[in-house]
Amino acid sequence: MKIPLMALLFWASSGLAQALPDAVRQSETAWRQWGSGEMSWLGFPIYRATLWVAGAPTTTPAAGATSALQLDYLRDIPRERLVQTSVDEMRRLGASEAQLQRWEPELRRVFPEVKEGDSIVGVHYPGRGAAFYHRGRATGEVVDAEFARLFFGIWLDPRSRSPSLRAALLKRPES
Repeated sequence: MKIPLMALLFWASSGLAQALPDAVRQSETAWRQWGSGEMSWLGFPIYRATLWVAGAPTTTPAAGATSALQLDYLRDIPRERLVQTSVDEMRRLGASEAQLQRWEPELRRVFPEVKEGDSIVGVHYPGRGAAFYHRGRATGEVVDAEFARLFFGIWLDPRSRSPSLRAALLKRPES
């Protein structure tokens, strides 16, 4: 069943889409929403991104805290497109071809086919790697700190292709 775009946007903005999977919430203490914004391409909305940070209220995403990036999709996207876009962006941020050859099969393993209304959550464990969830269920981990740094850099690195989304994600929440 397709969810009308306006209903999905209301759902995403109402907070109903803002719950992290149970396994993520239980993995760390004091998760809090940090920032949120929409990614569009040629004026078409692709997903709503929300950054979550674990730890004390003064912990920032830049302080090396565990963080989670939630992507609530506003359209269907094939797995292969997710994989290739991620590989291209990590290459642009400095990944070597040898690294990308190792990571591409890992991305295929942890990324699903995305349908409109789906949510993917990636959890960044600095110095360790990343875990991924689709529709609240674990899809796998990539135990490689450099992979995690470059993957989450797609959104959070100063060289991000979408500086406005990066700024929205890193905007300090109001207390």
